[in-house]
Amino acid sequence: MQIQELNQMSRADAYATLMQCCAATRWIDEVLEMRPYSSVKVLLHAAEDCWASMKEADYLEAFDGHPKIGDPASLKAKYVSTHTMARNEQASVQQASEKIIMDFANCNQAYEDKFGFIFIICATGKSADEMLSSIRVRLVNNRDKELQLAAIEQGKITSLRIEKLFD
Repeated sequence: MQIQELNQMSRADAYATLMQCCAATRWIDEVLEMRPYSSVKVLLHAAEDCWASMKEADYLEAFDGHPKIGDPASLKAKYVSTHTMARNEQASVQQASEKIIMDFANCNQAYEDKFGFIFIICATGKSADEMLSSIRVRLVNNRDKELQLAAIEQGKITSLRIEKLFD
C-alpha cells in the first residue's frame, strides 16, 4: 500500500486498516483526523504522538485486540482482523516445545489474574524463551508499572504493524 491510498480511503476503510495496527478506537479516530499524510514517516510520528496521549481505557482496549501469546485458539477465533500479523509476530512461540507453551499458558493466566489484562510484548524477533523470561520478570511489577510497560510494548507493535502495511 502507498500512503496516498490511506489518505484517499473512505473513513470506514481507513478505520478498518488502522484497526489492524491498534484496536484503540480513540487512537484510530485521532490518527484519521490528521489525514492526509505526506509520508509513512509522518504517519508513524502522528501515530506515536496520538498513542502518547492515550489513557488507561485506551490501553486496555488496544490490549484486548491482541491474542494471548501462545494461544492458537484466540489467534484463530477472536482476532480475525489481526490474525496474520499476530501469527507472524508470534512465530517463535508456535514452534516452541510443549513445556514452554504450557509454562507460557500458566504465566499468561497468572499475569491476567494479577493485572486484569493480557501480557503484551513486542514479540517480533524474540524467541519463546525470551518472551517467557519477560513475562516471569514482569509478573513481579505492580499494576501501574505493568500498565505503562505494556503500553510501551503496544506502541512498538503498532509502529511495526504500520510499517508492514506500507512495505
